[in-house]
Amino acid sequence: MLNICFILFLSTTLAQENDKLAVKEAIETFFEGFHNQDSTIIKKAVSDTIVLQTVARDKKEGEYVRSDKFQDFLKSIVGIPKTTKFKEKIKSYNIQIDGAMAHAWTPYEFWINDEFHHCGVNSFQLFKDTGRWKIIYLIDTRRKEGCD
Repeated sequence: MLNICFILFLSTTLAQENDKLAVKEAIETFFEGFHNQDSTIIKKAVSDTIVLQTVARDKKEGEYVRSDKFQDFLKSIVGIPKTTKFKEKIKSYNIQIDGAMAHAWTPYEFWINDEFHHCGVNSFQLFKDTGRWKIIYLIDTRRKEGCD
């Protein structure tokens, strides 16, 4: 009986770790497309109904939430001049999963032409759609201070 419980525990733990790796892979695919300015690759990692939002700060009005249309986001990424080097460096992944839903919290730094531009956190919500993790919601913060 103890062996069966141990095998079930091991099996569940292994499945959870495999799902965490698959969630991380979906996010890495998103950033592969992002850094290569390739909308086709980005689309492989996201749901058709993805929601994009940013929490930012305006000097006049303070904190606010801005929603972006996915097609506008793609156009802005593809439209970055090839002479501009940009990189979002993910510092860590904290992934939580419950069934077909996952959440990933990813602190990051953003660099333009090898100079620090801003930092923040991405919060990804993913859904396991027919065995494949897809990003359904992405909200991020952006700031220039407190980036240690």
